[in-house]
Amino acid sequence: MELQACLNGERSPADHPAVPITAAQVASAAADVAALGVTAVHVHPRDATGRTTLLGPELAATVAAVRAAVPTATVGVTTGAWTEPDPHRRAALVAAWTGLAAGRPDFASVNVHEDGWWEVCAALHSAGIAVELGVFDPPAAATLRTYGIPPAAVRVLAEVRPDASAEPLLDALAWLPLPILLHGEEASTWPALTTAAHLGLATRIGLEDTLHLPDGTVAADNTALVRVALERTTVQF
Repeated sequence: MELQACLNGERSPADHPAVPITAAQVASAAADVAALGVTAVHVHPRDATGRTTLLGPELAATVAAVRAAVPTATVGVTTGAWTEPDPHRRAALVAAWTGLAAGRPDFASVNVHEDGWWEVCAALHSAGIAVELGVFDPPAAATLRTYGIPPAAVRVLAEVRPDASAEPLLDALAWLPLPILLHGEEASTWPALTTAAHLGLATRIGLEDTLHLPDGTVAADNTALVRVALERTTVQF
C-alpha cells in the first residue's frame, strides 16, 4: 500500500515547531520519513519570506534538496490557486518548470475546483510532470467527469473535508479509470486513512493534513505521524 508524506502544506512553525519551511528543513524531514519506507513526498516549496511559491528557481531549490537527500523518492508539489490567483500566470509559471533539471518535481497536484485547472494540467504535461488531480467533493468529481482526464494525470487525490466522510466522494469517483489516493484533513485525517487501508487505496499523512495522532495528542513531527500511519495501514491487512 502506498503511503505518501505531506510534509508542510500551508502551515508554519507558528502552527507547529516541526513544520519544515526551508529547503534544508524539508529535505531533512523527507530523509526522516524515507528511513521508515516512504517513497513519495508532497511539499509546498517556500520563498525567502516563507510564502509558498511557484517561481522556478525558488521551487527548484527545495525539490533538488529533497532529491539530493533521498535520491529514490518521488517529489510532488502544489499548484494551488492561493500561490498565484491569476490562472493564466499560474499556468505560465508552471510551464517554465520545463528547464529545472534536478529541481523539477516528479508530480504536482492540481485542484479541479479551481479556475484554470485544465490549463495548469496542460502546462505540467508540456513540462513532463505528472499530475495528481485534487478532487475535494462530489461537484468537483462531476466537473472532472464532464471535462475528462487530462493527458498527464496519473491519479486522483481524493481529499475528505474535515466534517465529511469518504463514502460520498468515493461514490462520485466510482467511474474513474485512474488510481485514487484517499486522504483527509484535520478531523477526517485518521478516519480517511483507515478507509483507504480497508479498500487498499493509496493514502498520505503529514503535518499538512493533521498535527495530531489518533488519540488526539500533538505529534512530535512528520516522522511520528508516518510511524503511526504505517502501523495502522499494516494492521488492516
